[in-house]
Amino acid sequence: MTITLPTPTSPLRIGTRGSPLALAQAHETRDRLAAAFDLPPAAFEIVVIKTTGDDRALIDADKPLKELGGKGLFTREIEQDMLSGKIDIAVHSMKDMPVLQPEGLVLDCYLPREDVRDAFISPDHASLTDLPEGAVVGSSSLRRRAQLAHRRPDLTLVEFRGNVQTRMKKLEEGVAQATFLAMAGLNRLQMTQVVRTAIAPEDMLPAVAQGAIGIERRADDSRAAEMLEAIHDTPTGQRLAAERAFLAALDGSCETPIAGLAELSGGTLHLRGEILRTDGSESLTDAADAPIEDGAALGRDMAQRLLTRAGKNFFDWRT
Repeated sequence: MTITLPTPTSPLRIGTRGSPLALAQAHETRDRLAAAFDLPPAAFEIVVIKTTGDDRALIDADKPLKELGGKGLFTREIEQDMLSGKIDIAVHSMKDMPVLQPEGLVLDCYLPREDVRDAFISPDHASLTDLPEGAVVGSSSLRRRAQLAHRRPDLTLVEFRGNVQTRMKKLEEGVAQATFLAMAGLNRLQMTQVVRTAIAPEDMLPAVAQGAIGIERRADDSRAAEMLEAIHDTPTGQRLAAERAFLAALDGSCETPIAGLAELSGGTLHLRGEILRTDGSESLTDAADAPIEDGAALGRDMAQRLLTRAGKNFFDWRT
């Protein structure tokens, strides 16, 4: 198929949120597309779209994401603009993405995955184990909060919303003594100097799809499909197929205390999963291997095993 490539006078429009991290991810996408098709950066236009999740009042309120409307807070307006033709593609942090896309949209392009680990951030303490009893820890992630409550029930956990810069400012102001951020975002922002400790997945299993960038397009846009195929990272796609199938079979519609990580070794995919009660009082884990091509089935099967073990009312946010 011969496609009409974008030009400075008719650029490909890349939709993104306006945070520094979102913009860094959009620029990475633009640069990879430009390199793949030998195009100048001016052949792409980065379009900043304000989402409901970017509302300053919501950020300052430090309310749980679940109470504000779930993961769709960060994608709804972007997807509406894509369906209406205002943008051509959209760049997302995959851990923020619901497992189902609106009708007419496709999410099948992933950039090479970054560091999947969580980072421990604190002005005064070197690691999670160094935090004194009763220390205040801020996090907006229900998954991290449940894991922390399970591992360190002596800590005081508070909501902590906002982008990386906002959260660092809150730490400086003493709102909390420590917080957690994704190593991937800090790497992309070149802010690794704020990291006290990168936490191994064996100690704190990351969110499903953490560290991955996904690029969404209209299903009927053949030009975007062909261009994105040129920058798609197959191993990342294989890993996310298992992780997102695991999430979808559990509860892919809202923020939930679920962790999952798939890793590749030769032709084998190894998947680890964790579900927690929201108060951290119980954690259930599982791990299994399968051929790479069976990754999605592996994720669904693991979810069903954990659901069977969990029994009724384990997921108390559903009640």
